[in-house]
Amino acid sequence: MIQNFRYQPPIIIAHRGASGYRPEHTLASYELAIDLGADYIEPDLVMTKDGILIARHENEISETTDIVDHAEFAYLRTTKIIDGEIKTGWFTEDLTIAEIKTLRAKERISQIRPQNAVYNGMFTIPTFTEIIDLVKDKSGKNGRNIGIYPETKHPSYFQEIGLPLEAALLLNLQDIDLPIFIQSFAVSNLKELSQKTDLPLVQLINDIGKPYDFVIDHDLRTYRDLLTPKGLKEIAEYAQAIGVHKNLLIPRDITGKLLSPTSLIIDAQAANLQVHAWTFRNEDFFLPLDLQGSPEKEYEIFFSLGVNGVFTDYPDIAVKQKCCYLNQK
Repeated sequence: MIQNFRYQPPIIIAHRGASGYRPEHTLASYELAIDLGADYIEPDLVMTKDGILIARHENEISETTDIVDHAEFAYLRTTKIIDGEIKTGWFTEDLTIAEIKTLRAKERISQIRPQNAVYNGMFTIPTFTEIIDLVKDKSGKNGRNIGIYPETKHPSYFQEIGLPLEAALLLNLQDIDLPIFIQSFAVSNLKELSQKTDLPLVQLINDIGKPYDFVIDHDLRTYRDLLTPKGLKEIAEYAQAIGVHKNLLIPRDITGKLLSPTSLIIDAQAANLQVHAWTFRNEDFFLPLDLQGSPEKEYEIFFSLGVNGVFTDYPDIAVKQKCCYLNQK
């Protein structure tokens, strides 16, 4: 039976928290996102040496913490290949949670968000357990039920080094009464999770490249191959939604202006999949050329297209535009 997604209000997913206002993946960022009206907060999850899930954009943490200033960890600087990319720096899997807790978060894109850099050094790196506790504490107040939308980062890599993310993730999520979506750019770990949990799963899909587990398995398919009617039908066998790059819904021309929408939302919903679009941001650096200075207009366009959810760095703007959209219906 095809669900009638069109008449369900779109959900607002706070991308790494309210990351337009606070350094991403901090409790302060998540708490502010909830206070600004987000329906879900979105932590990216990686693992420590001693098997604790923490929230970081990547397992290489020199861009998001002050570890470069910690002389005691200088010896841990190294070079690794993560999902086919050569990366040099400090990695979460080489530090215990006690060591991680000596670090402080910093703004990752301070050249674009200098207002966030003033918070550098103020916040610790949160564990997934701490994030869940925060949401539990905030949820239910004022009639709002807040959800968590975790992403497993580099699941094939962590599996390979003996620190699989999935078991720890499900252990953390057991017996909690909160709305949950679990997301991944990989396919194999979502299929594995679908056999172990009834929680809704989200296949993330980029507008370029392919899942890294496809590379490992010598699977010739790309992300775009997953978006054919056949591919969407296969995704629907293990997932309940797709989380897609906005350009797959409305492409841009060579100058950065929006073109006509694709049929992806119609195709995905026909396959009984929700469509969550990423990522909405205020800065002109990220906006389509014809919408620069008007981030509100971008939400209006995508809500009217029928997306079931949006990932946003500025949840207050998304919530406001969602209200406008619903009031106009």
